[in-house]
Amino acid sequence: MFLCCWLALGALIPLTLATDPGVKVKLTAKGLEYGRQLGMAAIQKKLKTIRVPDISGKASVSPIGTVQYSLTNLQIVDVGLPTSTVALVPGTGVRLSISKAFIRLDGNWRVKYLRIIKDSGSFDLNVSDLTVGASIAIKSDETGRPTVNSVGCEATVGSASIHFHGGASWLYNLFKDFIDKAIRDALQNQVRGKQPRTFTAALDYTFCLTAVLAKVDQYAEIEYSMVSSPAVTTSSIELGLKGEFYNIGKRQEPPFSAAAFDLPPQTDNMLYVGLSAFTANSAAFVYSTAGALSLYVTDDMVPRASPIRLNTRTFGAFIPQIAERFPGLMVKLLVKTSETPVVTFEPNNTTVQATGTVTAYAIQPNATLSPLFVLNLESSASARLFVNVMRVAGNVTLNKMDLTLGTSYVGEFKVTALNSVFQMVLKSVVVPQLNVQLAKGYPLPTIGKMTLVNTKLQVLKGYMLIGTDVQFNSTHGASQDSFLPWGTTL
Repeated sequence: MFLCCWLALGALIPLTLATDPGVKVKLTAKGLEYGRQLGMAAIQKKLKTIRVPDISGKASVSPIGTVQYSLTNLQIVDVGLPTSTVALVPGTGVRLSISKAFIRLDGNWRVKYLRIIKDSGSFDLNVSDLTVGASIAIKSDETGRPTVNSVGCEATVGSASIHFHGGASWLYNLFKDFIDKAIRDALQNQVRGKQPRTFTAALDYTFCLTAVLAKVDQYAEIEYSMVSSPAVTTSSIELGLKGEFYNIGKRQEPPFSAAAFDLPPQTDNMLYVGLSAFTANSAAFVYSTAGALSLYVTDDMVPRASPIRLNTRTFGAFIPQIAERFPGLMVKLLVKTSETPVVTFEPNNTTVQATGTVTAYAIQPNATLSPLFVLNLESSASARLFVNVMRVAGNVTLNKMDLTLGTSYVGEFKVTALNSVFQMVLKSVVVPQLNVQLAKGYPLPTIGKMTLVNTKLQVLKGYMLIGTDVQFNSTHGASQDSFLPWGTTL
């Protein structure tokens, strides 16, 4: 059930010590209604397969006296849940109400009376006006870890009507009213006893599908543990998640923290996900710390149509001493960051500021590298963000770059003369390589296995907002009938 997925995500993952979340997730009334529809379909399907316990008892019937009866092999043949509602309870959790439900069963009957007379046959049983209400609270224990608890379950069976077939059915139908009441009381007690466990079992099942720690690649993983208890209002449930990238196998906090942000009051979609600049910058910190933001560039990576080639002849045209000292050699460049890049979100605008170095080497005939110079690089890029399946991905475009001389091994020269060369290198080689990686995307927090539809992404001040509807179906995601535990007894 979609709602159960939400409660699992919101209540079964551990709290962390962060002050503000890097990611916020909100389920709206539209998503809640979809969850109700999905949940009712799942419950109705599963009810047809559950085992109903045998019922037995005694009745005093005039003029034959005490009659012992038993109803066995009860099978549900039809279930109807025509009216149901799901409501969020502010500050607490969720309440599900089902009314005007009906169940039709058949089975076998057996009776004994006057000590020696036995009889048997079959029966039909109609249960109508079944009403169930269940409330589930999300709380925290003494350690700060949230727990899911059933805080109440009410159930009433309006009527239960049985009709006997076979044997002396005409006689037993005379005291069916007594049997009806006994059955109604038994079913009512069964529903009250089993319903809370049905909901909490659904939560436990769904938790297995929800990733708290998602691997990104060989360098990074992202943590989506909770930093606070869910905020439940009458119209939505909002989760605050850590949303922080870490190096795989090495937990190192970045030298910055998440800033507070609020999701806008939008309700057109089922689900909203806000990813803050903190999350993006924690990713930049991880990859920078891991040394992953570096690239060797050789001439074979330069587009063939480019008139600029990476060799000492090209560089010698701007720095004559290179051509004199290293004639006829190819050049290799090492482009890498020297500081963690900074991602900034402003309305409809995402920018990336990167500080790095470019080291140029002449490749000797024996493949050894002779350093030529080191340039300091300041660059700015614009990013276009988009959602690809269940990942947020991007594409960057270079806006500007500034070069200054760091170290020269070939004497003094004017750095500005090399601007055209490095503009080509960044735009034709480095940026495309970076975009290949960014296109792979980074995993969003998932609610079980779901498909996003009607997805829109906005960049706002301090965070990006993803508004989307979701779908669960039999071919993609958890099957609907998985939300009632196998072996459940009504």
